[in-house]
Amino acid sequence: MKHIIIFSGAALLLLAVFFRCPAADNSNPDTLPEVVVASQALDISRDEIVPSLGATKYTVTSDQIASQSQGDNAPFNQTVLRFPGVAQDSYGQLHLRGEHANLQYRINGVLLPEGISGFGQELGTRFVDNLSLITGALPAQFGYRTAGIVDIQTKSGPDLNGGEFSLYGGSYNTVNPSFEYGGTSGKLTWYYTGSYLHNSLGIENPTGSSRAIHDDTDQFKGFAYFSYLIDDTSRLNLILSGAHGDFQLPNNPGQTPAFTLAGVPSFDSANLNENQTEQNYYGILSYQKKLDDLDFQVSAFSRYSGVLFKPDDAGDLIFNGVASRVERAIFSNGLQADASYKLTDSHTIRGGLTFTAEHATVNTSNLVFPVDDMGSQTSSMPFDIPDNSSKTGYLYGIYLQDEWKITQQLTLNFGGRFDVVNAYVDESQFSPRINLVYQPADKTTLHLGYARYFTPPPLELVQQGSVAKFTGTTNASEITDSSAVKSERAHYFDIGVTQKITPEFQVGLDGYYKIAKNQLDEGQFGQALIFSPFNYEKGEIYGAELTANYQKDGFSAYVNLAFSHAMGTQISSGQFQFGQDELDYISNHWVHLDHDQRWTVSSGASYTWDGTKVYADLIYGSGLREGFANTGSLPGYATANIGIEHTFKIPHLGVWKARFDIVNLFDKVYEIRDGSGIGVAAPQFGQRRGFYGGLSYEW
Repeated sequence: MKHIIIFSGAALLLLAVFFRCPAADNSNPDTLPEVVVASQALDISRDEIVPSLGATKYTVTSDQIASQSQGDNAPFNQTVLRFPGVAQDSYGQLHLRGEHANLQYRINGVLLPEGISGFGQELGTRFVDNLSLITGALPAQFGYRTAGIVDIQTKSGPDLNGGEFSLYGGSYNTVNPSFEYGGTSGKLTWYYTGSYLHNSLGIENPTGSSRAIHDDTDQFKGFAYFSYLIDDTSRLNLILSGAHGDFQLPNNPGQTPAFTLAGVPSFDSANLNENQTEQNYYGILSYQKKLDDLDFQVSAFSRYSGVLFKPDDAGDLIFNGVASRVERAIFSNGLQADASYKLTDSHTIRGGLTFTAEHATVNTSNLVFPVDDMGSQTSSMPFDIPDNSSKTGYLYGIYLQDEWKITQQLTLNFGGRFDVVNAYVDESQFSPRINLVYQPADKTTLHLGYARYFTPPPLELVQQGSVAKFTGTTNASEITDSSAVKSERAHYFDIGVTQKITPEFQVGLDGYYKIAKNQLDEGQFGQALIFSPFNYEKGEIYGAELTANYQKDGFSAYVNLAFSHAMGTQISSGQFQFGQDELDYISNHWVHLDHDQRWTVSSGASYTWDGTKVYADLIYGSGLREGFANTGSLPGYATANIGIEHTFKIPHLGVWKARFDIVNLFDKVYEIRDGSGIGVAAPQFGQRRGFYGGLSYEW
């Protein structure tokens, strides 16, 4: 399906021609400021339609992103990793507050439908103007994925009024050219960016060596944002994005063959040739209007996401007894409407709805060997078992809430939402939400909240009932029973305080507690790096986050310390993915969720003077779970990164920036996963030390 990336690039060029985007026009100062000011006013209005309203919110700007390791050349997940309470996992996964994924992404206030989980980063850091993580007891406008909201406000034409070309690269054969271009012409503003990335560290190394075997990746990304100002109170916004990634799966040498294949007497695991291709494309069209005390935005969105895993037939059969070619895809379309109405000076009413229709397809071709009743291989000649399915699912949601300013210091936001899912299961729930914000003094803010959550399982990840097909083969499951994956239902409590010690120095403390029925989790139970969900009958998660930020003149620094405890008991769906011994143990014990990391720390500092910026940051994790039923914990680790950037303003040659980064400064060897634990298929080590540099030109 590589033709899709060609179509995506062509679409951006056609749009540029259609809109006739000329070079940024600053020749008419009487009209340009008016358009820019109107757009900025509508940006503020859009933020007020769906504010955080008592939830915990952390925000970084594009300038702060530039002060982290590799800046906007870094993968998007590395930026999110530096927020409080975010733990690092393999394959680019992130875990917030003891949850497995469960993150919702929004771009300019619009929900981004879920794609197939892989390890490519479809979102780019480069187009981010500011990035917020909203977590805790969320107000009623946020549903479905509720561990946290990753809220992205994109760059727009006035942010650039020109362009930038950058070439970045270094260790692990990294080559990363990129460009940005934006401007304003009359009532139209536009911004688009594109990049290409090649390196030999596409996925985490399964060994602790400095170089992985068979780990090349090639990734293409494109993003475009167009905004047309109809008048001072309304506009149309269009977002287009495409991402295509090809990945080699790294090899772990020295593996012992477990099966025999006719015609292949031996096989070196260092020579395996497994590959995965990931594609993600989406478009969002929004209409925004401000009418006196009424603000609203209506959006239509569409998204395609697909993953294709291609095995090494001979090698996978010899080492695993099964070689599966797996292709999964999901096509999503939907509508979202949000509105805010200032009823009185004390009451602001907000409401809205969402509707999403999704169609998922799963096509697999599985080469297996026959076995006898004792599970012993009876033939060295494999045969194929196809396993194909498709499903259409629907999500409906509606919410209403009231922001009540009881006094100047005290605000109560209360309301609820009603959600319905029609897919593998038909379920619904009314979810009340309430948040109280109290500001006894200008420098002190306290918040307290409760939220009822309803989290449907991701449609594209639900396993099909195909266990019986593999009876009598090397891909047979020990457990043949399996219940349908159900929606998680939870009670969530959050309390926190922020205190400005001085105008430059602020600290915050936040605590949370969650109890859940049908606690959702995900694991990798096959060769393909695609995750499958299951439920624990009960779940309990609690923790706390301590944050501190300081900024004065050219110096800034932050530190985040987080504690998390996440447990579950009794597997209630997807049982065929487990062994009987694990099922028996978990049915009688509370066990740690595989992504439960007890302590997480992120910190950083930067200083800018006379066009030069120096920066350093550090990530610490106490270790994810390992062993039978997650009863063990991996060792803790800390990695440090440093860098420097300088801006040159050369007469007649424009503005140039030079950057140099060192990742994992002390070359720390650390293991993210050791191949054991629930839903963990292989070991993964973090990146070893890398040196990177880049040069960019602005015009």
